Parts: sequence; C-alpha cells; structure tokens
Amino acid sequence: MNRKIIEEKIIENFKGEEKMMILVFAQWCVNHDLDPEELYLNAYPNQSSNPALREAIELTLPKEEAGEVDDQTLLGVLSLFGNDDLAFVVTEKIRKMNK
Repeated sequence: MNRKIIEEKIIENFKGEEKMMILVFAQWCVNHDLDPEELYLNAYPNQSSNPALREAIELTLPKEEAGEVDDQTLLGVLSLFGNDDLAFVVTEKIRKMNK
C-alpha cells in the first residue's frame, strides 16, 4: 500500500472510533437523564452544535433498553480522544450525582 492509502485508512478508522466515543457519551447522558448537547456546550461554549453529537443522540436507546455505561469507561474514552474539557464537565456531574 502506498503512504496516501495508509493515511486515509488511519483517518477513516479514527473517525469511526470517534463516532463510537460520541455515542458512548450520548448514551451515558441518556442513561443519567442528562442532555448531551447541554453538557457538550458547557465543555465547549464557543462551539456551535456538533453534527456528530446530534447523529449519536439519534442512535441512543432509551435508558430502560440500554446497557449501563460505566462512569470510568466514559471518562477513559473521553481522555483517549483528548476531550479533557468534556471529561471535566462529566466528572463534575458524576460528583453531583454521587452526593
């Protein structure tokens, strides 16, 4: 394979994994009766709405049908993708929920 094809495959894989991270975040929010868009905007107030997040929200299941998304799993996934601001907002929500 030439270098350009390899780079395209890496980018394609990353985008797919990023979509999965967004879906995990959105499902965690739904499972905790939180608005994913609101949390996202708290973390990134200068960004407009995120089309990938809207798409992920449409793919979420009602919390009664969804599997549990562990808090630490979500934080690990967010960290893996460098979403430190969002991880901070999520950590604050977890702290409030556990009081």
